[in-house]
Order: sequence, then C-alpha cells, then structure tokens
Amino acid sequence: MKLLMIIVDTECREELEVLLQRNGVTGYSEIPNAHGVGVTGVRMGSGAHPKTSSIFFTVVEADKVDELKKTLRSYCDSGGSHMKMIQWAVEEVA
Repeated sequence: MKLLMIIVDTECREELEVLLQRNGVTGYSEIPNAHGVGVTGVRMGSGAHPKTSSIFFTVVEADKVDELKKTLRSYCDSGGSHMKMIQWAVEEVA
C-alpha cells in the first residue's frame, strides 16, 4: 500500500474529491486552507496573498497508484491547476 499526500489549489479541492471517488478512493483526510510558500508563490489566505492550498492524505493499494496519479496529473494539466503528490510506502494500516 502507498500513502499519497496531494497538495492542490484550494479552489480545485471539490474537483479532486470527485476524481478520487471516480477512481475508487473511498477514504481520505483533508487539511483545508493550508498556508505556505512554494514554486507557485505565496499562499497565506490574506489580502496581499489570497490563495491557499488543500492537502489530502489517502492510502491506496500499490497497484492502483500509478493510474490514480496519471488521472490526477491529466486533470491538473488540462485545467491549469497546480498539484504536487508525494508518496510513501505503508507497512501497516491498523
């Protein structure tokens, strides 16, 4: 199994939720309105820097990860959204 952390523009979070459901992801956790600085700029939810990110965590069967990542990248590339994905191996889910 793999743990995916997906960081996406907050304004795209609902689309990401739909894509996860359509791809058989039945559970995830979200941290909405995350603040930070990265290659896409400053995201502080303020008047000067109004954008924020949403961070999703989900555990996916290893054989489904590549297809899910391909689908998510395709969506973001076509819509001009910014997304980052980080994956870790999962030894146990208890």
